[in-house]
Amino acid sequence: MNSNINILETAKVSIQHQSQSISQLVNYLTEDFTAAVEKIYQSKGRLVVTGIGKSALIGSKIVATLNSTGTPSLFLHAAEAMHGDLGIVQPGDVVLCISNSGNSPEIKVLAPLLKRYGNTLIGMTANPESFLGKTSDLIIQSYVKEEACPNNLAPMDSTTAQLVLGDALAVCLMELRNFKADDFALYHPGGALGKKLLLRVENMLDASKKPLVNPNSSIKDVIVEIGEKRLGVTAVVENGKIVGIITDGDIRRMLATRDDLQGVLAADIMSKNPKTITLKDMVVDAFNLMENNAITQLIVVDEANNYQGIIHIHDILKEGVI
Repeated sequence: MNSNINILETAKVSIQHQSQSISQLVNYLTEDFTAAVEKIYQSKGRLVVTGIGKSALIGSKIVATLNSTGTPSLFLHAAEAMHGDLGIVQPGDVVLCISNSGNSPEIKVLAPLLKRYGNTLIGMTANPESFLGKTSDLIIQSYVKEEACPNNLAPMDSTTAQLVLGDALAVCLMELRNFKADDFALYHPGGALGKKLLLRVENMLDASKKPLVNPNSSIKDVIVEIGEKRLGVTAVVENGKIVGIITDGDIRRMLATRDDLQGVLAADIMSKNPKTITLKDMVVDAFNLMENNAITQLIVVDEANNYQGIIHIHDILKEGVI
């Protein structure tokens, strides 16, 4: 190991170098960028993103970002396009071709073919005078002065510039589509955000665990019901309506103050007017209600206020909503 190298200082220089390169990109934005965004937005087809080498890796990430933010996109590797995958491009598609030099052999062969159906070709390149630049209908210039690489060889600033410009496209398209958090959740139903915005109480309710006693139930029946359903609580219901709730904490407090349990009924120890939530409410709202009231369970009712079951905070946490 070279003892003369200050690792942290080298890292800082690299980060600063790239940040300066990115800050200069605003100087190369033209009306072609606006036109590119509008073409993609108005397209009845997909956006096909293609590239070779490191640009292909960046293109794949851009596609992932666009798909998750409402713009249908496909990735086409430039090398594979020459061996059958060019059929991905269909009439009505817009094509974004990414190449730093704009003159790689694969791009020179591929670029004209990408316009065979009259498709709009958007070239993202550092060199507008390159083959790609001259073949493209619109140009997004990704020029950087040099790479952070000590030898100015390995793509660093240039690929970061491509990534940032791809994100800028995505942001502009999100604005045009009025793309909100709820829309984002629809594309990410399995993630924490998706669950937070989409998961309703009815989706988590376990119908087999519905602890229930009536006001005249004995303490023994209450304890058995709480133990069998394993939710630490039971609802007290009369004529289908909630009249109270009994938790295992209520049982412990009763045992600490009473020696004689003979004749004690559910109505004697239940808490009246318990907190409830409806089937159609969001799970995240159930969690917030529990947290704000320092409780771990909520009674679930339907729109007619009929008892439907219990939702427990542990189930919410296990689901990964929070």
